[in-house]
Amino acid sequence: MTDKIALITGSNKGIGLEVARGLGRKGMTVLVGARSAERGEAAAETLRGEGLQTEFLGLDVTDPDSIAEAAARVEERYGRLDVLVNNAGIAKGDGDGNTSELTLATAKEVFEVNVFGVMAVTNAFLPLLRKSEAARIVNVSSEVGSMATITSSNSPILGHQPGAYGTSKAALNMLTVSYSLEFRGTTTKVNAVTPGFTATDLNGHRGVREASDAAQVAIDMALIGEDGPSGEFRSDGRIEYLEGETVPW
Repeated sequence: MTDKIALITGSNKGIGLEVARGLGRKGMTVLVGARSAERGEAAAETLRGEGLQTEFLGLDVTDPDSIAEAAARVEERYGRLDVLVNNAGIAKGDGDGNTSELTLATAKEVFEVNVFGVMAVTNAFLPLLRKSEAARIVNVSSEVGSMATITSSNSPILGHQPGAYGTSKAALNMLTVSYSLEFRGTTTKVNAVTPGFTATDLNGHRGVREASDAAQVAIDMALIGEDGPSGEFRSDGRIEYLEGETVPW
């Protein structure tokens, strides 16, 4: 697996950094995608210090020029991409978090990263992913975007208003399905994963899971073989209120 190239967006910290570390430990060359050159370079240097093949790749998922430049750099240096993990995401709300208080400006900002950013990055890198013998695309979603989960009487998040974040993740789930249908019958596999409620900057470190544990499901789905799933929503099977590894849409 030492010749495989993986790009993880938003991987200078948190879950993304742990995904980068995990794939690096599997022998992949890992591209640490991040907006900040300072933080991205620091993260890549940390991983290189652990003996991993890692390179910083400047990438702002909301900036078309940044995306195009990143894709051109990967094409020039590596000629292809084997794994894309769309991890970059934000969560914002207004007022007390009620949907009725959500402004269009906030909703658009969240969707710009969590949905349109994923689409823009994926489409820009598809020519390179198509050059892989067996490309893997993993979209980091959330069970808050699962309509079945958030309305289940057994769920501790019953009654929680998903707001812009949950709505964007539901849209991301459908985007995942859409890509998987496009690549049905090919060696390319596209899946969504939920890391669970993880202590990261996204939620002010209120989460109950460690980033190193939460990242494992994305790592696993990036490594699936030819008999692995595509067009599915997965967890690591250790989130108490989710039954098993397959998460309902």
